[in-house]
Amino acid sequence: MIEFDRIADGGFAEVEASIDDEPESLVLFREGDAVRAWLNVCPHAGRRLDWSPGQFLKSKDGLLVCAAHGAGFELLRGECVSGPCRGQTLRAVEVDVHDGRVFLRANAAQ
Repeated sequence: MIEFDRIADGGFAEVEASIDDEPESLVLFREGDAVRAWLNVCPHAGRRLDWSPGQFLKSKDGLLVCAAHGAGFELLRGECVSGPCRGQTLRAVEVDVHDGRVFLRANAAQ
């Protein structure tokens, strides 16, 4: 999918992947040696989270911010903690890091 080192520690990256035979945009977040991934879709209105392809906003409080409506998502579980979709969560996608690369896990979408 993507080289691990292309994701800055504490930063985001966007990749395209096939999930259930459908093309999907994913947002990846790296924290140390771990990478978490979600579909790049805000649960509020179904729009992409990035303000420009692969460019994501992070608040001073460390939240992923939806560029369209300002919803703030915590980065452990992808739960919306501020904005119009409070209490909803981003759709997680399971990924693994092996040999310096981030891979989509089989049956990745939750």
